Amino acid sequence: MRYVALMLVVAAMACGGGNPENTFVCGLESTVGANMVLDQLRTGAKVLTEPPPDMAGRIPVRVVGYGTSPGLVAEGPDGAIVGYEGEGFPPEPGFGLALVEDSADVFQGILIYEIRPPSGYPELGIVAAGEHAIPLFGLRVTWAAVSSARCPLFGPLGEDDTSTPETG
Repeated sequence: MRYVALMLVVAAMACGGGNPENTFVCGLESTVGANMVLDQLRTGAKVLTEPPPDMAGRIPVRVVGYGTSPGLVAEGPDGAIVGYEGEGFPPEPGFGLALVEDSADVFQGILIYEIRPPSGYPELGIVAAGEHAIPLFGLRVTWAAVSSARCPLFGPLGEDDTSTPETG
């Protein structure tokens, strides 16, 4: 019994690693938050028709189930082009969703889902990694419903960003 308790403590300590995104609790919260974003998308009421004006330069991007990684935004002939620099990028199906905090009208980041893209919504551009590209949509969200101060949906972008699965 002591061995099991010791292993649980060691596993819990290994999951943290100083980055809250790597804790079990924050991993679970981010998955719940990502699902709540999808619920808000399904209503269709707050879908963006053009890229947020403050979505520029180096931005936070997160594949659901992975940590935050940097993305780089450029303008293309058909909208925004976001270059993703992390792990877990879905070749297809998949889509990116630019999130804007509804109350403050502030761009927060892009969530990438590994599911079939929604139909009938305006595409704002693409998210690309290597030779793969997926469509980018946008949504205004009630930020407090999908992110918390203790476990934010997007972590900070540091100099040495690496994304790791949040399974601990």
